[in-house]
Amino acid sequence: MKNDRINRRTFLKKSLYAVESLAILTGVSGLYGIFGERYWIQSTTVRLAYRRYPSSFAGVRIVQFSDTHIGKYYSLEQMNKVVDLLQRQEPDIICFTGDLFDSKFGEVSDEVIPILSRLRAGMGKFAVLGNHDMRLDGNRVRDVLERSGFTVLVNESRSIKRGNGRIKVVGIDEMFYGNPDLPLALQGVQRDDFVLLLAHEPDFADTSLASQVDLQLSGHSHGGQIRIPLYGSIFTPDLGQKYPIGLYAFEGSEFHVYTNRGIGTTLFPIRFNCRPEITVFVLETKLPKA
Repeated sequence: MKNDRINRRTFLKKSLYAVESLAILTGVSGLYGIFGERYWIQSTTVRLAYRRYPSSFAGVRIVQFSDTHIGKYYSLEQMNKVVDLLQRQEPDIICFTGDLFDSKFGEVSDEVIPILSRLRAGMGKFAVLGNHDMRLDGNRVRDVLERSGFTVLVNESRSIKRGNGRIKVVGIDEMFYGNPDLPLALQGVQRDDFVLLLAHEPDFADTSLASQVDLQLSGHSHGGQIRIPLYGSIFTPDLGQKYPIGLYAFEGSEFHVYTNRGIGTTLFPIRFNCRPEITVFVLETKLPKA
């Protein structure tokens, strides 16, 4: 009986210690996610080769950022730091894939214009709108981006020429509140053109795969934002569930979609095991097999 009481006390002490340790670990993880990781931006370099990619574009650096969600939980001061980091990537082309402002904890503001105007890319700055932008006021957000030097693409394309080659940058309308029309966006694209598509929601890739798109850049999902080791993300939004994070390839095709983890946060001001991201794409021409 005495040994049983000792064993029970030992078990209770160990259980209490385990609960306290778990509570401390949870608290530390929460503080890290709120005050640490969500400001710890990672620069990722992705190298890919395509048969349609013109050799005259060798060495061109395409830099993507997404989902800044400027508002209560991501300030203009933080955006200044993002711009500094983007410029350090030495971009030739800059692509923004939507959700400039947060529709729940932010509002459309012209104050971001002088910050975004500091971005320099010799071959152009391109953007599409996200669902939060559309929910706030798509026309106002488009105006802010255009006054910041971005070309906002809504079911349309632009040509970029270098030497004797060119690529097409195509932008699709937002899927929840807009009217995406890929055939319209691809009008004027020739069979040998390399096509870079900007689409806020990554699951649009199923449509892109069946068309003449080579590389789709997306955001929207934030990579899951909170990712539990050995489990994955605890939540991904609609149209960001099939291709939620990183690079995806497709059998029998050179087509890829890349889902950027974004800069800001939504719903909760926390990131865990899912750092905010800037992506640098360095593409090359795939030579035919001998």
